Amino acid sequence: MIGISDIEAAARLIAGHVVRTPTVASPGLSELLGVPVTAKLELLQRTGSFKARGATAKLLSLSAAERAAGVVAVSGGNHGIALAVMAAALDVKATVVMPRTAPARSIALVEAAGASVRLTDGMDSAFASLPRLRDEGLTLVHPFDDPVVIAGQGTVGLELAEDADDLTDVLVSIGGGGLIAGVAAALRARRPAVRVWGVETAGAQAMSEALAAGGPLPVEVSSIVTTLSAPSVSRLTYDHAAALVEEVLVVPDREAVRGSLEFAEHAKVWTEPAAGCLLPAARQVRERVGDGARIGLVVCGGNVAHREIAEWTERFGLG
Repeated sequence: MIGISDIEAAARLIAGHVVRTPTVASPGLSELLGVPVTAKLELLQRTGSFKARGATAKLLSLSAAERAAGVVAVSGGNHGIALAVMAAALDVKATVVMPRTAPARSIALVEAAGASVRLTDGMDSAFASLPRLRDEGLTLVHPFDDPVVIAGQGTVGLELAEDADDLTDVLVSIGGGGLIAGVAAALRARRPAVRVWGVETAGAQAMSEALAAGGPLPVEVSSIVTTLSAPSVSRLTYDHAAALVEEVLVVPDREAVRGSLEFAEHAKVWTEPAAGCLLPAARQVRERVGDGARIGLVVCGGNVAHREIAEWTERFGLG
């Protein structure tokens, strides 16, 4: 299990390379949900998501030989963007394997950062290509199954604990579980009374199905939210969620897109559906907890094009 000392060490390591993102009270979201809401704006992080933290921590932990040989990652979007940009900043060669279904903008950003992009038919085949790439001498920077990466993502929770001391419930999106594992570990150490809730979209339910089954297992991915579409969680992230997370809530893709529109209208921030899914889940938490809830939202990223939001808005009849 990742401890607070691991997260504090990661914070010292990545300081100066990443942004300490704002933690702000949101009057608009507070009015929308009927209880005080605080947002941790990780969409203002370098590369547009929290992923820069874990990627940077891992890159800075590598030996000189490993950095010289280069790194490889599998990503549906944000992890690849983060690794490509941060590797370029640290003069490390990067290869990113992405499914063809990844947002075109994400693929373009990875290429623009100078990384080598390899496209596969889906996330399953992307992950299946890793053994061959490691045989080429590349060091894997896993999006979530790595203690160093999780500790880096945990710095989000460390900052949240320092900047918002009156929260009762914190909601965190889950793909492979690296973010919620780190945030929950930090909050358990610094704010042990705070409940941490995970949020997934239907068709990207790797953690909720793992918790129901008693351990990680492959899941069928069908959600439009590619940045949450891990084919399975890892034993490492599962163990953290099982021990530290109150419950994992699952919301439909339609409601995740609606959440992105509500973030834009009420909080004045542009979020991807991986963050938009927090709002319908927050409504569930508010109903369960009642008027005494003080909700924190980890707004994980904003890497989505206007065209994509417009297409989803039309598809789901949200216009």
